[in-house]
Amino acid sequence: MKNRLLKSFCCAFSGIGILFARERNAKIHIAILCCVVAAGFFFCLTVFEWMIIVIVSGLVFAAEAINTSIEILADVVSPERHPQIKLVKDIAAGAVLLTAIAATIAGFIIFLPEIFAFFS
Repeated sequence: MKNRLLKSFCCAFSGIGILFARERNAKIHIAILCCVVAAGFFFCLTVFEWMIIVIVSGLVFAAEAINTSIEILADVVSPERHPQIKLVKDIAAGAVLLTAIAATIAGFIIFLPEIFAFFS
């Protein structure tokens, strides 16, 4: 039991590593998150604000991982172009975009007052 649990965690961490090593969009999300974290330290965010950033960032990365998984699976199932596969891929990509938009809005809600106060 313990060995299987350890192996499942190893597989999960491997998947995360593959996501960040291979996926351009995941790298873009990491770069943006680094900027957000730097800004968070600069503006001394509250614990609640950090929690919001962690949650929305986690959702974006989870959506990106699910989208990537769907794209890889779809390419294996149907290597040739297929309108239904395109539909599935587009919807999965749209899910990532929705989470990224939500994260951006949360970022604006958190950071805009800080930015305005800084320049006032």
